[in-house]
Amino acid sequence: MIPKAWAVAAAGWLLVASTAGCGGSDDPSEVAGTAGVDDGTTLTLWTRAATESVSKAFADAYNATHQNKVQVTAYPNEEYPAKLASAAGAKALPDLFAADVVFAPQYASQGLWADVTDRFKSSGYQEKVSPGHVRAGTWEDKSYAVPHTVDLSVMLYNIDLYKKAGLDPDKPPKTLSEFAEHARKIDALGGGVNGTYFGGNCGGCVEFTFWPSVWAAGGDVLDAEGTKATVDSQQMTDVFALYRKLYEEGVAAPASRDEAGPTWLGALQSGKVGIAPGPSVWLGLIEEKGVKMGVAPIPGIDGGESTFIGGDSIGIGATSGKQAQAWDFLAWTLSDDAQGEVVAKNKGVPVRTDLAANKYSKEAPRLVTINSLVAKGRTPYAKNFNASFNDPQSPWLQTVRGALFGDAGTSLRSGNSAITKSLQQG
Repeated sequence: MIPKAWAVAAAGWLLVASTAGCGGSDDPSEVAGTAGVDDGTTLTLWTRAATESVSKAFADAYNATHQNKVQVTAYPNEEYPAKLASAAGAKALPDLFAADVVFAPQYASQGLWADVTDRFKSSGYQEKVSPGHVRAGTWEDKSYAVPHTVDLSVMLYNIDLYKKAGLDPDKPPKTLSEFAEHARKIDALGGGVNGTYFGGNCGGCVEFTFWPSVWAAGGDVLDAEGTKATVDSQQMTDVFALYRKLYEEGVAAPASRDEAGPTWLGALQSGKVGIAPGPSVWLGLIEEKGVKMGVAPIPGIDGGESTFIGGDSIGIGATSGKQAQAWDFLAWTLSDDAQGEVVAKNKGVPVRTDLAANKYSKEAPRLVTINSLVAKGRTPYAKNFNASFNDPQSPWLQTVRGALFGDAGTSLRSGNSAITKSLQQG
């Protein structure tokens, strides 16, 4: 969703597990033709750079305990879609490939991944993993991809600045209006401190952090089929109006206007920002700089809570002749061992909703807060999502700029038409 910023985050959030679990899933399939095969086959796995460390952590742990061997190759985020398209055209896709979860409907609809419907259903994991990822990897009622990594949007707030502003760090905002009040009080401290910060020139940043407030208020951004935009809703208008006002008041840092993603994390690491929505994986990266942070769900204007479920999906390359072996790896990544010892042990967010409170996260209540949001959040579903929202030339980014630094209502109404037209292309 936020390629350059996430590339920084992904590089630091997950180390290779020092111990690995046993081979196979916890509840191996007994259905003929759906179980994985572990027979010493070498498998190729492609991933974008933002997810390289995670993919390699899974591969290293799997390789240490299985006969099959997974070889990971990562490509720069911006080059990855073209690389996959070229491989698909040459009928030379890797045995496995991961992709940003918002690309999953596009790749599934194009037939780039093999159908894993029966295997996924028989694995026993389909109802236990991130529902946003499951939906994104489904096309015409068939499953083509499973969750690979999860990143969530949350409210991150500076505990020391909360205390200095007379706010209780144990009482984060329950509404977006309260968030604005907290930001104003912190901004009043002066001394180079800003109440909040956002990526005002980054379409992915805005959707990742603003949309949860829309969902929390009962609104939406797309219809169920992903072919019609609804960004001109009252809920969206209210959210943009609130952030625009914070910018106009100087409560949001001036750099928010031109923030395109790369320096967003650094702004929070400086210790000069009071509270801001951002990726959950940033929690540890910010605290590495000596800034103690609190974490809370992103609320709607008057309450509720939600999150944007980002991360990556992974599937079996449609041209692979090693599908049974590839599935053995995929099923293992969803197991208790993999999600516990490779992900949770290293402070990652498990894709399994039933593992939110695990033996590692129980040591840090903040991690349970983050993990529990996997079952509550949303992942937008649209075949043409990238062209409509994430691309620098997308109508969404133009809409964002107008809504934040112009007239929100007018920009959202005109933008809604342009985005809908883009969604319906092809």
